[in-house]
Amino acid sequence: SHYARRCITEDPKWSLVTVPHLTELCIQHIVHNFEKNPILDRLLPEHQRKVLDRLSTGLPLAVTANLVSDEEYWKRCCIERWQLCDVSNYGDSWKRMFFERHLENTLKCFIPNITDPKQVLELIPLCKGYVRKLEIDQFLPPVQVDQKEETDDLSDIGSDAEFGEGFMQHYDLSNLITALPHLEELHLTYGVKDCGMNFEWYLFNFTNQDCSNLASAFRMCRRLKVFKLTRSNVDDEKTKLLARNLTDHPCLVELNLAHNLIGDKGAQALGKLISRSKLETLDLCNNQICHLGAQALAQALAEKSTLTSLNLRLNCVEDKGGEAIGHALLTNKTLKSIHLGSNNLSESTATVFSQVLAQNTALRSINFSCNLLGLDGGKQLLKGLTDNTTLTELDLRQTEVDQEAEYLIYQIVWANREAVRLQHSTAKPL
Repeated sequence: SHYARRCITEDPKWSLVTVPHLTELCIQHIVHNFEKNPILDRLLPEHQRKVLDRLSTGLPLAVTANLVSDEEYWKRCCIERWQLCDVSNYGDSWKRMFFERHLENTLKCFIPNITDPKQVLELIPLCKGYVRKLEIDQFLPPVQVDQKEETDDLSDIGSDAEFGEGFMQHYDLSNLITALPHLEELHLTYGVKDCGMNFEWYLFNFTNQDCSNLASAFRMCRRLKVFKLTRSNVDDEKTKLLARNLTDHPCLVELNLAHNLIGDKGAQALGKLISRSKLETLDLCNNQICHLGAQALAQALAEKSTLTSLNLRLNCVEDKGGEAIGHALLTNKTLKSIHLGSNNLSESTATVFSQVLAQNTALRSINFSCNLLGLDGGKQLLKGLTDNTTLTELDLRQTEVDQEAEYLIYQIVWANREAVRLQHSTAKPL
């Protein structure tokens, strides 16, 4: 007995509690051997719960992807891997969040000619049932052999000229995105994040081959609803190719090509696309579209269009383009929002839009910010708004309109907004 007492005092973990239940021992065994023998379906619900709560988040995806549907397990996987996890961005599904972000991370780190393509292809059967949206804001180019020591020319042109189109080939998305049956949204930016002191223009090059690969993939991505290709130096020729392959697409409703190099010819191709698609939102912010491109877009708006929102902020459509869009809106009945901020517009565009405000009952929002509409431009807009009851937003910041006119305009717009709000609040069932 003296020896037994010594054992108790010397071993704090030693306990007189009963041996664990056989059920508990079985659960421990199942959890420990889950990778080799993933038994789950044959267990009682309460035992399944205990196994799932103890499963390691480090198990191979080949084991868990199509076997474990438990949201609590995938929640643990997400929280242990990423600091910020807003599940509301993923249809409130932790499993969807895990597979979308895991696939995105794999693609962002993919180095052509170095990373094994199997890394991506082997993920497809595991994640294809859960991926609905992909946001890839980085594509790495192949690693180049540094040849700069051979030349003293360190100009931008020199550094770009060293690398041919073949060298710049990024990961080809076509095999992947055509194999994801539920893919509805694709957001891409061809560039390199955090390149620091190693900045080179060639790191931000969306090549002809990249464009060709994407364009051919679109013909097979029949469920795609949203496509965004921003900050990727997309020019007119590439825009024409993309637009051609998106024509008559059955599902595409949103196209965002903001912050690129699209000029009039690209805008003309997009005008044709508007006429032959179900597009509702088109964002062309910060491109190089002038009056000819704006006139082509206006023609599409006047003839046949399902667009509800058009963003042309930070282009240079000028009055010839602004007036054309205004004239189109005299007959268009679908567009609800137009952004013409920073387009070098003046009083003559405001005069046409005065007519639009008097006749058009579809428009809800107009943005004229950072255009010199002037005193008379403001008075024209006020005149057009006299009997308007549908416009609920009109941005006139930095437009040099008369202060009194601006105040009266905002009174009308505010009253329209309040009327809509009251209408919605009374329409809601108690």
